[in-house]
Amino acid sequence: MDEHTTIWSQALEIWASGGWAMIALAIDAFIIFYMGAGIFLRIRSKGYLYVTEKKMKKWVKKPESGRGPVGRMIRFVMGARDLEQINIFFDELNQTEIAPMNRDLRVMQTCVSVAPLLGLLGTVTGMLATFAALATGSGGDKTMGMVASGISEALITTETGLLIALPGLIFQYKLAREHAQYKAFLAHLHTICSQRIYKKQLKAEAA
Repeated sequence: MDEHTTIWSQALEIWASGGWAMIALAIDAFIIFYMGAGIFLRIRSKGYLYVTEKKMKKWVKKPESGRGPVGRMIRFVMGARDLEQINIFFDELNQTEIAPMNRDLRVMQTCVSVAPLLGLLGTVTGMLATFAALATGSGGDKTMGMVASGISEALITTETGLLIALPGLIFQYKLAREHAQYKAFLAHLHTICSQRIYKKQLKAEAA
């Protein structure tokens, strides 16, 4: 218990020595990983990875047999009477399924880009504090303490900004791939549903 308390106290001490920029970095990190987790869970909750080609075609032929979020999407779009209407339905689907994720990914990308800049800002303020201590100090332990504090602030914020940005960048890349895969799935579903509607139209015209 004492060891854990010591570790936490050391971590808080290091965090506090980073200055006000650490608060901005903490907020930025929270936004990055909170939004990233939300996007990841939202995409995975669609269940499209578990829908095979055979199952998807079966559900398109018999929409009432569809299960889960994909089944609900198929029942929605297969309510179209013609190709024009199914295109409208898929446009609506893209607005509700894809557009919010695009927006969140852009926000996340911006926050990832901001992290090292916030670290650099902390570096600048730390160096300014160091120079101020050297300019106004009269030497001795007090001046050296102020210099050490400024250097510590400069280095810690830089390191923290990079520690946030690097995993954030990897996470963002992973989410972008997942998002692209989901968009490709919807585009493929659009093609299959359009083909089914087209065949229905041909049969109706032949009859």
